[in-house]
Amino acid sequence: MITRKQFLQGAAAGLGLLGLRPLAARAAAPAPVPGRLVGANAPLGHRLRSGGFPAPSRTLASDVVIIGAGIAGLGAGYRLHRNGFEDFLILDLDAGPGGNASNGRNGVCAYPWGAHYVPLLTAEARAVHELFEDLGVITGHDAAGLPIYDEFALCSDPQERLYRYGRWQDGLIPTVGITAQDEADYKRFFAAMETFRQRKDAAGRRAFAIPLDLSSQDEDLLALDAISMAAWMDREGYASKELRWYINYCCRDDFGTRYEETSAWAGIHYFASRNGRAANAEPQSLVTWPEGNGYLAQRLAAPLAERIRTRILAYRVSPSGDKVVIEAWDEKAQESLRIEARAVLMATPHFVSARLLGGPAASAPGLSYAPWAIANITLDRLPIDRGVGLSWDNVAYDSPLLGYVNAAQQITQMHPLRTVLTYYWPMSEEAPAQARRKALDRTLEEWQSIFLAELFEIHPDLEGHVTSADIRVWGHAMVRPMPGFIWGAERRAMLLQSPPLFTAHSDMSGISLFEEAYTHGVRAGEAIMTYRGHSFRSVL
Repeated sequence: MITRKQFLQGAAAGLGLLGLRPLAARAAAPAPVPGRLVGANAPLGHRLRSGGFPAPSRTLASDVVIIGAGIAGLGAGYRLHRNGFEDFLILDLDAGPGGNASNGRNGVCAYPWGAHYVPLLTAEARAVHELFEDLGVITGHDAAGLPIYDEFALCSDPQERLYRYGRWQDGLIPTVGITAQDEADYKRFFAAMETFRQRKDAAGRRAFAIPLDLSSQDEDLLALDAISMAAWMDREGYASKELRWYINYCCRDDFGTRYEETSAWAGIHYFASRNGRAANAEPQSLVTWPEGNGYLAQRLAAPLAERIRTRILAYRVSPSGDKVVIEAWDEKAQESLRIEARAVLMATPHFVSARLLGGPAASAPGLSYAPWAIANITLDRLPIDRGVGLSWDNVAYDSPLLGYVNAAQQITQMHPLRTVLTYYWPMSEEAPAQARRKALDRTLEEWQSIFLAELFEIHPDLEGHVTSADIRVWGHAMVRPMPGFIWGAERRAMLLQSPPLFTAHSDMSGISLFEEAYTHGVRAGEAIMTYRGHSFRSVL
């Protein structure tokens, strides 16, 4: 039975959609607690739509400019730096690098503001293997060649639990009160996923790989992208309500999207692509840190610090012969800049890149982005629970918000008495544009009321023990793998590079994974070095 990580789910407060129960009614809203609305520099980002920037007052020059300091942009910069190519700048509109892998810290511990784990690496994820060895996440290999992972990075036990019937069970697949039909469907489904995991094509490619562009191109597999995960389960005769709840949860977990709107290829990829092995960990294990993937973002950014420029919004990119002109607004200096470069890497979401190049923002109609809200809730004591104790990933069955990650789980040198719970909510119950508008209109107090009402329903003993609740809203958190996008002509066209313009982003995979974003960044960095005639050692 598979119980690998999952940390997300969400639905609208008060809505009983998709069979999810509504949030519990309360006689009064939870008492206000200290907190902040934090997040991406939305006011600055929205100036990209409104424009009105003054003419540039200064001109700078850099051989290469990378726009975007998320994992793809940092990955490209890291590869340039590691190969002795130093004439580059990285621009980002936020106050710090990291993108969806950013993090925070308070007096209790560090905590994630987005992505927060990486599974054991697949054999195909060669660039990430090299990175993990550089950073000491992989510390060596055993006699059989299996990687040895840093023990402090491997997720500590207990890893996962599910709240149902007033108590916690081990793992995330419902096991209490299930029927013979449920058990039969569980067995058949996971057997099918194992068959997919073991399958290879005539060229030796696995059916489902990470990075996904190394997957088999067999026609029957690619055809799975044309239908939804829910439609595939209908076709295969999976009737178990419990299994379908779990699969819907998994789609919202990795993609921020209901299984009725998720490509069946992507849904199966979630289960069949993970084949990572380690000398010192069980299959399906993962690596994580209190700050989540912010740890990796910080390590990538550290040697690039002198080249990273934050709170700078690129608002126009204009190729001109063999060079590119970037116009950007420096929020700190309150001035526009003109930057001339020999090559530019657009490490930004596709809809942003389209605007920078002067085209319509929706130039790729198949692209859709899931909005998310994340709460980091600080407690002055740990919860008191029935059943399995506090785990890394804590999920409530059939809940509109779903669950949280215990940020202090990885602090193994001591037994923490306080912690930060990172609560996730992909707002997938409505069309993304509608959910995004509602999310941006909510006040801090409204957000706190939503998250704390859910927390206190599961943990009534925690009322009076929340010391702060900070909220971050991601309007365009991740690309959604809707049917037809991953193996459609639109995404394939996005993979083509057009020097002196280059692109790198998880949008180019159709799913938002660390391995995908980093590999796109490395691939673009190597393409830039080839274009600029700089020798390098490839890690792809």
